[in-house]
Amino acid sequence: MKKISIATVLVLALLLGIAGTALAITNGQPDGNNHPYVGLLVFDDAPGHPAWRCSGTLLSPTLVLTAGHCTDGAVAARVWFDEIVQGNPEYPFSGATSYDGTPYTYPGFCIGCGNGLPGFAIYDTGVVVLSEPVPTSVVDEYGLLPLAGLVDRLKNKTKLDLVGYGVQEQIHGGGPPVWTGLRVRLYAPSELVSGEFTHSDKFMRIALNPGGGSGGTCFGDSGGPDLKRGTRVILAVNSYVTNSNCAGVGYSSRVDLPEVLEWVNSFE
Repeated sequence: MKKISIATVLVLALLLGIAGTALAITNGQPDGNNHPYVGLLVFDDAPGHPAWRCSGTLLSPTLVLTAGHCTDGAVAARVWFDEIVQGNPEYPFSGATSYDGTPYTYPGFCIGCGNGLPGFAIYDTGVVVLSEPVPTSVVDEYGLLPLAGLVDRLKNKTKLDLVGYGVQEQIHGGGPPVWTGLRVRLYAPSELVSGEFTHSDKFMRIALNPGGGSGGTCFGDSGGPDLKRGTRVILAVNSYVTNSNCAGVGYSSRVDLPEVLEWVNSFE
């Protein structure tokens, strides 16, 4: 049985719900065609029942990398690679504008089993294997997997690009603050906050500091890539934030772990 922590309840409550909040880029800007291989994923918790959304990166015509807490418990998935999905009449169901696939979760993934402040999860990695290839007329370049152990060799404040779909602003007044936003692909600059922490062997810590010139991830960006600045190299996938304001620091599940790379490559 999976252990559930208070932090997990907070994060999952914010992730669940197609019409509500799902993690997204804060202090970002429209992506245009800078990262066409990053898509918006919708997952079904039962056949024909869309339940939550995340972001993901196309690694090949038929393989999408995302977070384990996105694929966990899902029976089906679909992905859009349009920069703007808002207003698409087919969303969140399958159709001519999306690509269907089967979700798989890294075998070592466990909610509530992680160490550290929130104890959210470990090995938060998943993939979606598409039933048909994405045409090169839609996406003609792909995210790249990193070399094993690359994150350990990066300097503090290494520049990052964050990409994803989801909420962008917090509305105040008339009750608790509510996150909202359009379903559009955004990107924002950020940086690595390196150093030894309880689960640094599994996670990468990133700055979520708009006031300091960094964008950040928030609810709806889960599974989206943390890219080494100016490259297509995926260092980690967005996993969780530590407060409901999506500020301070966030944590992303490292993709450069040898065991994770081996598992992802097994689907190629």
